[in-house]
Amino acid sequence: MKLFPVRGGVHPEYRKDRTAECAIVALPMPERLFLPLQQHIGAPASPVVAPGDLVKKGQLLATAQGAVSAPVHAPTSGTIVDIADCLAPHPSGMSQKTIILETDGKDEWADLPAGLSDPFAVDGKEIGKRVAAAGIVGLGGATFPSSVKLSLGTQKKLETLLLNGAECEPYLTCDDRVMREYASEVVDGARIMAHALGTPKIVVAIENNKPAALKAMAEAASAFTNVTVVGVPVQYPMGSERHLCQAITGLETPARMLTADLGVVVHNVGTARAIHQAIRFGRPLLSRVVTVSGGAVAEAKNVDVPLGTMVSELVEFCGGLRGEAKRLISGGPMMGNPLPALFVPVVKGTCGILALTAAECNEAPPGPCIRCGTCVTICPCGLVPVEMAAFIRKDNLDAAQRIGVMDCVSCGSCSYICPSHIPLVQYFNYAKGAINAKDREARKQDH
Repeated sequence: MKLFPVRGGVHPEYRKDRTAECAIVALPMPERLFLPLQQHIGAPASPVVAPGDLVKKGQLLATAQGAVSAPVHAPTSGTIVDIADCLAPHPSGMSQKTIILETDGKDEWADLPAGLSDPFAVDGKEIGKRVAAAGIVGLGGATFPSSVKLSLGTQKKLETLLLNGAECEPYLTCDDRVMREYASEVVDGARIMAHALGTPKIVVAIENNKPAALKAMAEAASAFTNVTVVGVPVQYPMGSERHLCQAITGLETPARMLTADLGVVVHNVGTARAIHQAIRFGRPLLSRVVTVSGGAVAEAKNVDVPLGTMVSELVEFCGGLRGEAKRLISGGPMMGNPLPALFVPVVKGTCGILALTAAECNEAPPGPCIRCGTCVTICPCGLVPVEMAAFIRKDNLDAAQRIGVMDCVSCGSCSYICPSHIPLVQYFNYAKGAINAKDREARKQDH
């Protein structure tokens, strides 16, 4: 398959070697699970249980509210002990409503809906309903409810389902291991999604630094003529859906539009596996694979973690911390979020937990901009970070918006490459949040 060049990008030290050969291991069930009602983009789920209720594995604990939302299920059997405000896995350090489940060690399953032996014989809408009921969201970290994306086939003419196996973030290898160990499940999930979307073609894109995953996925896909597995260049942020779409199709997604407007829908490989389990066996999303790594982690691993597990217990399972962790991050070092503490839960969007040393963080006080233009050269979106930052520092958000700050994908390439250590991506995230808040307030006033 012909590939197309993608503008800009950087080549950080990938540091995947500590976990790339670590097979996925299961975390023993903790004594308590902390399940936030909001583990996704959109409205938080609404609880349907109360303290004192006995629940079984897979049972619905909170139902979705509105079109963009996702339900929450019990990862094991036990007793609901409280629904309380608990610390959220978010850099703000704020709390959020959380269902606290005391596990009983029995791991008894609830009565689940019957799986489909032939999902290709049912209507695509039925697939979407089952995916929504299973609480599946984008497991690449975006956490957008997957059923909403699966409905795009009824709204737009789609040609390609693009399965994102790039995993371009340093340290993270959870998707790599999922593709190696569960390739047939990933391919089956992709075929089910393509059926729901009505797309005739499936392309699985994997960065070339994952040869074992490329081989495993190619073997699993070999029986299906509409599934193509392709290696893409090792270039951050190749895992961004807009840039991966451009590399595969040669088409650039216009500002404030979707890849679906180009006939392409992008899903993560972990999401495909979760959909396979939901459709074939009726299982909701109860756990996910998490990479635990960083110089301060004693034993880096890829772990299948029940949702709601405290990060502190996950780190302890990996031998604990050796020395001081300068920074704790949920996700990857480029686009992940700093964690306020270890006492926060693993949620659906937690693809990695990193404990980085001071040497890995390479922090330095920001200096004055030297106008070198490197940030402009490497910006994969073709923006001018130096000018946007100058406007934001003066709180001139309207000017920053005019020159494209809302089109920034927050990949962090500009901050990574800046010789003056200016926190450019933090400026842009602040500006986008402030502009969105201003727009919400304006809509509220108009209403």
